[in-house]
Formats: sequence, C-alpha cells, structure tokens
Amino acid sequence: MAPMQNSLPQKRGGASARRLWPALAGLILFQASVASGAQAAGGPEAMKPVSPQQIFLFFFLTLGPIKIIGPFARLTQGADTRLAHRIAWRAILFAGLALLLTALVGESVLQRYNMPLPVLALAGGIVLFLVALQGILQQFTPPAPTKGEGVPATLSMAITPIAFPTIVTPYGIAALIVFVTLSPDWHGRLAIAGMLLGIMLLNVVAMLLARHILRLLGVFLQILGAVLAIIQVALGLQIILNALHKLWP
Repeated sequence: MAPMQNSLPQKRGGASARRLWPALAGLILFQASVASGAQAAGGPEAMKPVSPQQIFLFFFLTLGPIKIIGPFARLTQGADTRLAHRIAWRAILFAGLALLLTALVGESVLQRYNMPLPVLALAGGIVLFLVALQGILQQFTPPAPTKGEGVPATLSMAITPIAFPTIVTPYGIAALIVFVTLSPDWHGRLAIAGMLLGIMLLNVVAMLLARHILRLLGVFLQILGAVLAIIQVALGLQIILNALHKLWP
C-alpha cells in the first residue's frame, strides 16, 4: 500500500504545477504577442523588444524544469534508480532534437506560407487557454479509483509523454518560433540556443531529483496552482484578444 499512498501527493503536486507555470508563462507569451504584432504592423522599428532575461524566464517556465517534476516522479515511481536515469537522459535527447528541429524549420514555415507572427501567438494563446480550462475542470472531476501500482515505467515513456508534451509544450514551441523570428541576427539566435541548452541541463537535474523535490514543494504547488488557475484562463483569453487586435485593428 505504500506506493499508492506516496502517489497521491505526486499527482496533486504534478497537476498543480501544470496549472501554475503555464499561468506565469502566459505573462511573457502575452508580451511576445505584443512584440510580434508591433513588428507586423510597423516593422522592427515599431517593435518593443523582449529582453534576454524575459526569454530565459519564459523558456524556464514552459520548457522545464518545474513542470516536469510531478509527472516524471509519478511515471517512474515504480522504476529503480538506473531505469529512471536512463529515461531522463533519453527524454532530454528527444526533447533537444525536437527543439532544434523547431528552431531550424519554424521560421521557414512561417515565411513559406506567409503566416504573420500574431497568428502564431493566437495559436499559442488558444492552446494555453485550453490547458487552463482543462486544469480547472479537472478540479470538479472525482478522481478515478486506483487499482494496482499503475503502468510500469519503460524507456518508451521518454518520448511520450515525457519528452512531448511534458518537456516540449505546444505553447513553448510557439514561443520559440516567435523569439527566433524576432531575433535580429545570429548572435541573438546563438544566445537563445545557449538558454535552451541550460534549460535542458536543469531538466536533467530536476528529473534525477524529482522524487525528493516533490516531497518539499508538492503542497506549495497545490495551493499556489489553485489560486492561479483562473488567472491562467484569463491570460489565455488576453493573448487571444491581443493577437486578434493586431490582426484586425
């Protein structure tokens, strides 16, 4: 019975983290949508730049490591240390490859299909809103009865659901494409690559220590996540409205 008792705070802490960190990340996604809309309306000179500190903070919130702790600890609770470590490193490898592909292909796709940046911000806002709404509705859904110890941990979990969509989130992909497109030169893009590399290293540390971290932060994330759940919905709607205003002023 002990594994089943320990899984309860992991589920609560993981769900709270999924509500909390997208809500905070929405603040910066909103500013990115403002910047992209300004660029579309008046060119680079009309754009209010997003600082490197804000870009790093956004990547920290949307691409890990905080939001990974709960899901990773829950998925690997029945695995030994060696298997959990292998899953963590393999998940980081696939997540890094996905982000690299996004950075290389994303801008060219926007240019090929003549897609304005506010449209991409609109898509990110819709995804953020739906994630927020799902988190709120889950609070009113009675938990399903748990039988046994759940699905055993395997290496296939490294691809899905850990690498995607836990580490590489849809709104994180949208923001990466926006930031790469807004970057004026290769110096800025190399800085973004360095930020992503640092985030991936933090993700590895978080996954290796997930069980210990969740014991300390599970209750805190549960309380704060409940408070910010409604704010996340409002942020998603605000991003959508801002993007629509930039497209149809």
